[in-house]
Amino acid sequence: MTYGTLPPDRYPPLSKLLHWLVALCVLLILAIALVMTRIPDGPFKDSLFNFHKGLGVLILFLIVLRIINRILTGAPAPEPGLARWQKAASSAVHGLLYVTLLAMPIIAWLGMSTFGEGAPFFGLFSLPPITGKDEAMSETLFTIHHWLGYFLILLVAMHIGAAMQHYFIHKDGVVQRMLPRALGGR
Repeated sequence: MTYGTLPPDRYPPLSKLLHWLVALCVLLILAIALVMTRIPDGPFKDSLFNFHKGLGVLILFLIVLRIINRILTGAPAPEPGLARWQKAASSAVHGLLYVTLLAMPIIAWLGMSTFGEGAPFFGLFSLPPITGKDEAMSETLFTIHHWLGYFLILLVAMHIGAAMQHYFIHKDGVVQRMLPRALGGR
């Protein structure tokens, strides 16, 4: 990551916007996934699946934008006073979040492709299939996607838990670096 090109204590506005858009989409898609896999088949479940797919395409688009933004703008230096292990843990969780948030929609798109479908975006368009039909492979890909979802829940819980610890216990300004100014951010 590039350091030194930003004020040392905050992220730029576009980085904050992309962070919060991805966060909102991820929390929503995880909630939908937990519900849609536990209800009986029918029109409501089909609607949830279609909304889940559209959010997945949106997350893919947003996470690619986030990665490009991160490469171009970098990130501020770590908050002063953080222990080495905290910096390492933060880097690991953030890296795993980026990789997982990129991998999950790509694996789902591959799964839909091998099932013989494209990846729909809220009825506006569909990303075309990128492979030939192979239903056995589709099942494997959706199984991987499913288990990555639980891993994502773990990563999100760790990320939110660490943010809450910094905000409520350490009161060290880590969270304020990513908050919009209207909410007390820097």
